[in-house]
Amino acid sequence: MARVVLAMSGGVDSSVAAHLLLEQGHEPIGIFMRHGEESVQACDVSDQSPLLPLLERRADHKQGCCSAEDAADARRVADHLQIPFYAINLKEDFRGIVDYFVKEYSQGRTPNPCVMCNNWIKFGRLFDYADSVEAEFVATGHYARLEREVDSERPPALLRGVDAGKDQSYVLFGVKQSLLDRILLPVGGYQKPVIRQLAAELGLRTAGKRDSQDICFVTSGKHGDFVRQRRGGESLAGEIITTAGKVVGQHEGIERFTIGQRRGLGVALGEPHFVVRIEPQSRRVVIGPHEHLARHQLLADRLNWLVDPPDGPFECLAQIRYNSSPQAAHAERNPDGQLQVTLVEPCFGVAPGQAVVLYDNDRVLGGGWIL
Repeated sequence: MARVVLAMSGGVDSSVAAHLLLEQGHEPIGIFMRHGEESVQACDVSDQSPLLPLLERRADHKQGCCSAEDAADARRVADHLQIPFYAINLKEDFRGIVDYFVKEYSQGRTPNPCVMCNNWIKFGRLFDYADSVEAEFVATGHYARLEREVDSERPPALLRGVDAGKDQSYVLFGVKQSLLDRILLPVGGYQKPVIRQLAAELGLRTAGKRDSQDICFVTSGKHGDFVRQRRGGESLAGEIITTAGKVVGQHEGIERFTIGQRRGLGVALGEPHFVVRIEPQSRRVVIGPHEHLARHQLLADRLNWLVDPPDGPFECLAQIRYNSSPQAAHAERNPDGQLQVTLVEPCFGVAPGQAVVLYDNDRVLGGGWIL
């Protein structure tokens, strides 16, 4: 039916996505995107095709969902399914994701590199690649759905995945509306156990592979150490104070904290305390009881809409983190072009730097970045 560039991470979801695309009659080309620092050779990419101008020989090492082992798994799945497979070097592009991550934490904000990776790379640079090989679509293994209206020129609706526990529509809110017609999300209509069962029935080596949990470039799982190492130079250490203004401790750097954090504060006050606010100028980390996290309103900028932007106030569901539950809300664009969201019930852990994504039931309306 159509040539499709498929992002293959070496996990079970993109592996089964390749099979589903074949089953639908498409011509998938498996692409593994190299992100990490060069080390040992990950896989042989010597088959330099003139159709693949971005292909480049390089090496890689273990790095979350982008490791040498993952590249090998993706290649074996492609071989098993008898589809073309290539590795492309996006190290320079991915460096921008890392720089963003470091800058945000250094300014007391909580970044979301997965959203940025989707915006800039998976549904950005990968479309450049698709154009270079005359592919009509780009596909991924995200758990989300696209609903296309028959005989309609309107863009498809981006919907939550059928598996509510695996839904990834939140991290796709920043995709350009103009690209929705060229995106395929083959696994979004399935429950995760069914995807694993399909992989096992197909004899794919990724059937039982664990899902990637950590940020792919922070292999230690300790984001504070990663940020400190990448920043170098000036320390961001300072005081830990309560919401009442009492100094109760010292910290090694604001990059180690995020709003709503409870563990690792380094102070004992007899009752649970949480990070309520981070003050980058004074380098103070402000902590308080859980109720001090409550927020009824938030502002967001850098908006992206997947529907025509609503005129005036409207009701919606607002989700403030990837793993949080959507909350009933009223939203409206203010005269400055920012999005003002008023939550019907208080929300806890609203963190500057995270995305707020708005839904109409299961449909993604759009969203922005919390100020």
